[in-house]
Amino acid sequence: MCSDPSSLEGLNWLWCYLTTAKHMKFYLSFGTVILLLVSTVPFIVMFGFLGALARRAPFAPLRWFGLAYTSMVRGVPDIAFFLFVPIALDQFVELVRHKVKCPDVLEPIYQGNDFVVCTAAKMPLSASPQWLHQAWGLTLAITAFAIVFGAFAANIIHGALMAVPKNQLETAKAYGLTDSQTFWRIHMPQMWVYALPGLSNLWQILVKASPLLFLLGIEEIVYWARELGGTKPSVFTYPHGDWRMWYFLALLVFYLILTWGSQKAFEWLENRLAKGTSTVQGRAA
Repeated sequence: MCSDPSSLEGLNWLWCYLTTAKHMKFYLSFGTVILLLVSTVPFIVMFGFLGALARRAPFAPLRWFGLAYTSMVRGVPDIAFFLFVPIALDQFVELVRHKVKCPDVLEPIYQGNDFVVCTAAKMPLSASPQWLHQAWGLTLAITAFAIVFGAFAANIIHGALMAVPKNQLETAKAYGLTDSQTFWRIHMPQMWVYALPGLSNLWQILVKASPLLFLLGIEEIVYWARELGGTKPSVFTYPHGDWRMWYFLALLVFYLILTWGSQKAFEWLENRLAKGTSTVQGRAA
């Protein structure tokens, strides 16, 4: 039916239009966003937890590092890190590969404004399949998101650790628990009750920041919405006017559903973790 689009009309034309190869990539790009979010969260929590522990460390240099990490990221626009981290990490990996794979190349790597490494040091190789280039770009994006949002998570977790009533920690020690046992059995379980509201807001911000993948050259939903929705004259197989409003309306609905579902999930998790704790939610449960 779709072999001759010029002969189609009405719903048949719309069906064939919405099932083109480019539209299939558009639909798959929604999965790219979900994959980014799901893959980034564990690293954000890890960076946040380590950053919070560093801020509480008795060793002064480690404590200064934790404070510098959280303060520096908060004080610099996010977009600067999203552009800097992938470029810096990509060049660092290629620099190491160049030193290992091409030790006989004597030309300088930095040649004016150009960063030149041997062909074997490219990451990924130019002959690599397209999916590998996409995977490498997504890895760089996950790293950038983890570093930036990990700093915010560190502040949230640090504040949550401070919010746990000290008398409970003192009571645990009075019952003979060691510092390690007190931290993992009393301090940590209750910390999450205070941290979840802040982490919930951070998740919503992360969801809204996912279109920044477009800046890293990853073909995600904003890229395809702009590409497919733009005016297509008669030289195209499926000519149409400026339909970007409808494509971006679809993105609006997608993000609203995602954020609404996320909020409901966090509310359920907060109520579940609050049971048995000395908080308003815990007493209500």
